[in-house]
Amino acid sequence: MASNPNDFRTDIWMDWCPSCGNYGISAAIYKAYAELNLNPTKTVIVSGIGCSGKTPHFVKVNGVHTLHGRSIAFATGIKVANPQLKVIVHSGDGDLLGIGAGHFVALGRRNLDITVIMHDNGVYGLTKGQASPTLRKGLKTKSLAEPNMFNAVNPIALALASGYTFVARGYSMLSEHLKDLMKSAIQHKGSAFLDVLQPCATYNDIHTAEYYRKRVYDLSDNPEWDPMVKEQGREEIGKILQAWQRSLEWDNRIPIGIFYQNPKTPTLEDTLSERLPSYRETPLPQQPISREDGTPLIDQTAFTRLFSDFIVKVKKV
Repeated sequence: MASNPNDFRTDIWMDWCPSCGNYGISAAIYKAYAELNLNPTKTVIVSGIGCSGKTPHFVKVNGVHTLHGRSIAFATGIKVANPQLKVIVHSGDGDLLGIGAGHFVALGRRNLDITVIMHDNGVYGLTKGQASPTLRKGLKTKSLAEPNMFNAVNPIALALASGYTFVARGYSMLSEHLKDLMKSAIQHKGSAFLDVLQPCATYNDIHTAEYYRKRVYDLSDNPEWDPMVKEQGREEIGKILQAWQRSLEWDNRIPIGIFYQNPKTPTLEDTLSERLPSYRETPLPQQPISREDGTPLIDQTAFTRLFSDFIVKVKKV
């Protein structure tokens, strides 16, 4: 297995714009995977469209470059089919919170053990800078003819409301800090969301590297900050409210770090294992459906009774 960051690099040329925040995200990916000593054959990156969609091409693990807004849907199918895999979604704010918002909420509800890393630059970079769901109302980036007309989505608050059991935010230009957040998110058992603020040097002339440099601060710098849920119930609610309140900070100070972490909530894999004890050890695609003689394992009597109204009987002439 790979243990050096360079072992996870492919030979494909990175064709992002100069100064794109995706370079810092990629550097964090290589270092995080190496320090976690991930097995490339048991790790899967799933992406959607946009600049972030190219991420699987540049990382030497299994990769699936999917459709607009459907990265979480693909990742869900992969993880449920084989819970032994590490499944990580890399997708943009337009992809995940626009057309893909329904899938984003559904993953939080299910608490499936998938890590979602959102490349958040406030614009649709690949399609020339239209406003994304995270760009605030009234802002006018260089490609917009008029200021943005729509209210922004708060990704942290939406993740908390959806039920994600790990919610964090990083900044692409603080690659070492981002690497540590990625490691924590991947190691967490349950649905994990990491919002990564990244400058788009070409189309977002408001949220620049200089803009973020003056504003970001680490939540963990406060010794009293504790995002970890140790007991379900009142403490859990308190931690969610604490995280939600912090997520409202933006204009002068922007918090990064872990907002909320709850390892106590059962995952979807736990629930599936209760109903199918062999689920974790023998993934569904590997489970037998017939005996050695070819006869099906399913109770054919029950099947016939269930579908009796639909069975067409043909008389022999």
